[in-house]
Amino acid sequence: MNTHEPRIKGVMTAFPYSIEIGEPIGKARKLMLEHHVHHLPVTSDSRLCGIVSDRDIKLLLGPELGSPDPKELTVEDAYVEHGYTVDLETPLAIVVKEMAERHIGAALVTKQERVAGIFTATDACRVLGEFLDERFNPPPEVA
Repeated sequence: MNTHEPRIKGVMTAFPYSIEIGEPIGKARKLMLEHHVHHLPVTSDSRLCGIVSDRDIKLLLGPELGSPDPKELTVEDAYVEHGYTVDLETPLAIVVKEMAERHIGAALVTKQERVAGIFTATDACRVLGEFLDERFNPPPEVA
């Protein structure tokens, strides 16, 4: 293994917003809208237990986002149990390949079974853009 291979910990979004499993689904949606995020790690007593996405919520609530009544639903009704979870030291290449293979938009990053970060498709695009800039548009040399 290449010792210079990037690890997920160097490119993830650290300390992401998260939500407890028993919270109302409306609270999750509001948190996503307020912070412009599409995924939230789901916890139970501070332990990671899954992930919920804006898509999961929209699928649950239907096209009008109101049927069934969102006041009667919790995050537990919409979340994906476990999700794709990786350790901080996982090589980036493994994570992006797995996300592409599974057609998923986020990987949960953990340290000792606790949420340490999240790596989303948006993060992957940012990393790719930075790589391409460095590779094909190097900064001008200083004379």
